[in-house]
Amino acid sequence: MAPVTVTPEQVEHDVDNVIQDLYQVMVQVANYDQAGRPSKEVLADQLQKLSQSLQAVHSSANSIYDNGPRIPEPLIAYVENGRNPDIYTREFVELVRRMNQLARGKMHAFADFRDVLAHEMESAMPELRDDVKKVVLATGGPGDRGKEMGICGLAPAPPQQQPPPPSQSDARIPGSGSGTPSQGYAGQGGFGGPR
Repeated sequence: MAPVTVTPEQVEHDVDNVIQDLYQVMVQVANYDQAGRPSKEVLADQLQKLSQSLQAVHSSANSIYDNGPRIPEPLIAYVENGRNPDIYTREFVELVRRMNQLARGKMHAFADFRDVLAHEMESAMPELRDDVKKVVLATGGPGDRGKEMGICGLAPAPPQQQPPPPSQSDARIPGSGSGTPSQGYAGQGGFGGPR
């Protein structure tokens, strides 16, 4: 059996019927004559019609709720507390925008990290160049920084500047401790020097 689809227009028509039946019950109650038989039967008929109308609205509302658009519970609570739903919408959009900006920043940071790592791996282990290229392309390809850095052979890498050779006056005696940590000790490499 195919599911019955109810349109909002049908639900609106059912609600109109309930309103009309309520009005008819109100009229019958206002004109009720305890002694007269006809008014008792008419009132019973009107109540029966009202019951059928309410059942129709209930079944229509359930099918629309199951198949229709969902209204978020926080929005319903917001409106029930007498607040403007437009403010809720604005706050929700601002929250989503902030979350999207945060996610975008993380994506760019990871893409930059991927590109830098790939460049460093290519320069440290040239035999893995093809594998690094496959991994970079499989994870979204090189970003703008990757193209500038020459990752995966897509663009030539910029020439690296070599530090000037040390002069005789710069030579230090190993173990003397006379050098700065950034220069290192006799080819051992310090905190920031060549390794």
